[in-house]
Amino acid sequence: MPSPVRVPAVLGLPLLVLLTAAPAASAADGWSLAPGGGSRPSFYAEGAPGAVLQDTVSVTNRSGRAVTVRLSGRGVRAVFARSRVRVPARTRADIPFTVSAPGDRSGEIVARDQDGRTATAPLRLRAGGPELSALTVEQVAVHADRITYDLVNRGTTTLVPTLAVHADGLLGPVLDRAPRTLPVRLAPGRRLRLTEPWRDHPALDAVDVRLTVTAPGGARGSAAASARFVPWSGVAGAAGAVTAGGALLLVRLRRRGRRPAREAPEHAGADVELTGAVR
Repeated sequence: MPSPVRVPAVLGLPLLVLLTAAPAASAADGWSLAPGGGSRPSFYAEGAPGAVLQDTVSVTNRSGRAVTVRLSGRGVRAVFARSRVRVPARTRADIPFTVSAPGDRSGEIVARDQDGRTATAPLRLRAGGPELSALTVEQVAVHADRITYDLVNRGTTTLVPTLAVHADGLLGPVLDRAPRTLPVRLAPGRRLRLTEPWRDHPALDAVDVRLTVTAPGGARGSAAASARFVPWSGVAGAAGAVTAGGALLLVRLRRRGRRPAREAPEHAGADVELTGAVR
């Protein structure tokens, strides 16, 4: 690929050229795909991380009828002047396209015709400039049996991260997992949602969980979250017992209040009111 250039706001239209020589066939019957501007076997681009690079792909139709192809990128994000191109008989179409270079990457430019036949041309991207390893840990959350979090590659190199997990409860450490390599490859700019199982967490405790992630090249990120574990079924049972006991006590008190007061016993010398005739 030619030296990196910044892409103009609008790419030029495909250039149609009448064939004067027979180029080498690429893949499909009657038409072929190849890097434009020469006999290159593949595309190659090199630029600063994040730079937008431009090149041209050629679709050559050596048949006696027009062919229509759709262009796309596989493994790379490519933007074409036109993704659908009609190439007349015995004509070559040169289509400008752009790709970005977030990091070292390999892919293909793919063309597919109306009959489903495809042709491909390899493409290799290399992000030049200084390499930077950087990552962050975000969106940490503690759930009933797991810890979820996001890893974000903030640098220019692909990372294979290592994770360590530590948690402190009210009475001291309750979780301490040594660093281990995660089975992921994090490309530059990529965000990945991950889950860390924690099925043996405390039944009743307030914990502070910290995740620490490192990667070769000095990348390091850390984030924390807090959570409270409460055995709600046990709490509900205890609350029910307390409620039942209180209700029973209240009923007893009400029944006692409704009983009539016993008559006071008569004492000697007490004044008594007499009724009836007196002789």
